[in-house]
Amino acid sequence: MGREQWKKIWVGSAGNMVEWFDWFVYATFAVYFADAFFPGDNDTAKLMNTMGVFAVGFFMRPVGGWLLGRIGDRKGRKAALTLTVTLMSASAILIAVAPTYAVAGYGGVAVLLVARLLQGLSVGGEYAASATYLTEASAPDKRGFASSFQYVSMTAGQLVGLGLLIILQHTLSEDALHSWGWRIPFVVGALGAAIVFYLRRSMLETEVYAETGAATDPDRGTLKLLWAHKREAFLVMALTMGGTVAYYTYTTYLTKFLSKSAGMEKQTATLVSFCALFVFMCIQPLAGMLSDRIGRRPLLITFAVGSTFLTVPIMTMLKHAGTFWPAFGLALLALVVVTGYTSINACVKAELFPTGIRALGVALPYALANALFGGTAEYVALWFKKGGIESGFYWYVAGCAAVSLIVYLTMRETRDIDLNRVVGAGEKESAPVRSSSQLAS
Repeated sequence: MGREQWKKIWVGSAGNMVEWFDWFVYATFAVYFADAFFPGDNDTAKLMNTMGVFAVGFFMRPVGGWLLGRIGDRKGRKAALTLTVTLMSASAILIAVAPTYAVAGYGGVAVLLVARLLQGLSVGGEYAASATYLTEASAPDKRGFASSFQYVSMTAGQLVGLGLLIILQHTLSEDALHSWGWRIPFVVGALGAAIVFYLRRSMLETEVYAETGAATDPDRGTLKLLWAHKREAFLVMALTMGGTVAYYTYTTYLTKFLSKSAGMEKQTATLVSFCALFVFMCIQPLAGMLSDRIGRRPLLITFAVGSTFLTVPIMTMLKHAGTFWPAFGLALLALVVVTGYTSINACVKAELFPTGIRALGVALPYALANALFGGTAEYVALWFKKGGIESGFYWYVAGCAAVSLIVYLTMRETRDIDLNRVVGAGEKESAPVRSSSQLAS
């Protein structure tokens, strides 16, 4: 992989890290600011209300997927990526200065809601823009490896958030964290987004996009062209379903599950998540490289089988883990299973579509699937917990993975598809497929 390609991967990944830092710190710090915006004595109810606002951001993601996916296909990947980080910076500032219930009543909740809507709009386009950019910027036989850095950077953003939480937990009192300390990560996120905005303004467009003549195709980035690829769009939704539920279960929800359900101290639960996620981040490129050799489907199928049959026992044992090492081992096992999805899902989705509809084709159906399943995962988990049947959530996660397993077993392999194919609305795709010898050359 050449220096130019590494530069594209670095700029795309750095921005993605800051985007997802801002997105995830809301969930990470929710246990500290929930009582600042929602009065009452029921901690679970307050957390449910806070995570309900978190879920609202997911329902804005389809709008962001449509708008920014269209921009990405018509104006370029660079234009979409620059706009997403601008929106994320604005949302982080809003949360950092949001007034509490004691100051403005539910006016503070309104500010949170607007900020989450902006975050949803931003992330709805960020995923597809970065997935498309990283996939197109890499050599044909290294797309799995290059695109795996999307989840490396996503996880790095979450790790920075968790690391900041660990630092604040050891430097501030519990009262200070609940009072004002929770605002610090959002200030950090806004500053990071400003730096990334500068980096992305000077980033290079991908050759795959530049060579297709964007200005000459009136259907590029339109719903009309997406409808011509409706089978691929529905496929993106179905293959996302199990992966996004499992991912959010073992990442953003894990710390709260360990502290609220397993009875761990918040500091220990946070450390478990941090250590497991660090290892998870490191193995993403390894799995991406493996997919470049053996294909995408074997990894996806491995994830789905593991998640279908291991979720219930893993979650059950996690609830009774008690101490750091058992919890860490179980969390890491779960995340190794999830790696079969996370390491390659970006390139799989990008490989399904031709260049003229790739950003929108990935963005809109992925955002819809996340709104329906990923964004509601924590709320569903808390709903089961509040109803006294917490184990029902374990079966829900396993069931979503089982649905995706059927899709993985029946879908085509995408590793050797030519990204330079151009297909117009109403035309049938006739993409050339590279042989192993072509890929090696």
